[in-house]
Amino acid sequence: MTRFLTTALLSRAAKPLLFLLCLAPLAALVYGAFNNQLGANPAEKLIRELGEWTLRLLWLTLAITPLRELTGLAALARFRRMLGVFSFFYASLHLLAYGWLDQGLDVAAIAADIAKRPFILMGFTAWALMLPLAATSFNRAIRALGAPRWRLLHKAVYAVSVIALLHFIWMRAGKNNFGEPAVYGALLALLLGWRLKSFFMQRPGKL
Repeated sequence: MTRFLTTALLSRAAKPLLFLLCLAPLAALVYGAFNNQLGANPAEKLIRELGEWTLRLLWLTLAITPLRELTGLAALARFRRMLGVFSFFYASLHLLAYGWLDQGLDVAAIAADIAKRPFILMGFTAWALMLPLAATSFNRAIRALGAPRWRLLHKAVYAVSVIALLHFIWMRAGKNNFGEPAVYGALLALLLGWRLKSFFMQRPGKL
């Protein structure tokens, strides 16, 4: 079974298939928007769904290493970068949808909202921290930075995940809706806990 899965993960079709799967949520949202299927408040639905898909893809990115170690499927590592880039892609769409649909692309209004509402500030901070990670997600950047510095830079993904979760919790706190944030928080605690275990069981450079 492991050999079969490894062959499938290493096949030429695996990455294009993952690419299409990552685009599927956006396609569904675009279809829903054009066919009036996003509910009574389509702008809010679009903004929130894009935000949640950012979290899901970010969590999947963090899950690659634990899944690889648990299953012995080293080939899973080849999908981590694509998942991370798609997470930034959805985060950027989330920010764009907020700026456009909620603030009318008024830069002054956006800046005032960031200063006034802490959860907006947290979300913007998470996106800003993701920007250099996405910008250095290609092989030439790894060679230019050097592998040690590149790995150090990309450890910022852990801070991004915590800040993104705080953004989500703070946003839902306004309606006393903590069910979904609790699920995301529990999953993140498991993922970060795995990395802490690796840190203490191996040398620090392996975190």
